Amino acid sequence: MTPASTSSPWNRDFRLATLAIIPPAAASVLGQLATYPNLASWYAGLAKPSFDPPNWVFAPVWTALYLLMAFALWRILRLPENSPPRRLALSLFFVQLALNAAWSWMFFGAHSPPLGVINIVPQFLAILGTIVAFRGLDRTAAWCLVPLAAWLAFAGVLNIAIWRLNG
Repeated sequence: MTPASTSSPWNRDFRLATLAIIPPAAASVLGQLATYPNLASWYAGLAKPSFDPPNWVFAPVWTALYLLMAFALWRILRLPENSPPRRLALSLFFVQLALNAAWSWMFFGAHSPPLGVINIVPQFLAILGTIVAFRGLDRTAAWCLVPLAAWLAFAGVLNIAIWRLNG
């Protein structure tokens, strides 16, 4: 392989795509470590509102959302590195991703709907800020995060309802 072939745009995009997949995948795994052991042992015993989806809905929804996050991140990573708006957008993205992973530990791991609410409000604000920051750089990347914002809004309402029903 020649040096020119290792630095082709395709190779760069593949490398960046690989880098873009790792953080959302890691957040997913970290969240699952707190969630799955507590589904049957704790969550199943909670009172839930009528709009609580069946448990099987969460895995495909979150898989799609993490894939969209990875794709959005890849699109932003492809932009010139020395851009202050890009740095801000990436910072906001990683803040919301860290809050995303932490929510599972706060809600499921700590068995605490109130802690879940304490997390989900800034998480929702962080994803809205990320969407705005991404929009200024790449509209497609921003639109990829809109389903996450919608799901977080729903999850926030669900989290609050579970808290209220379980004191």
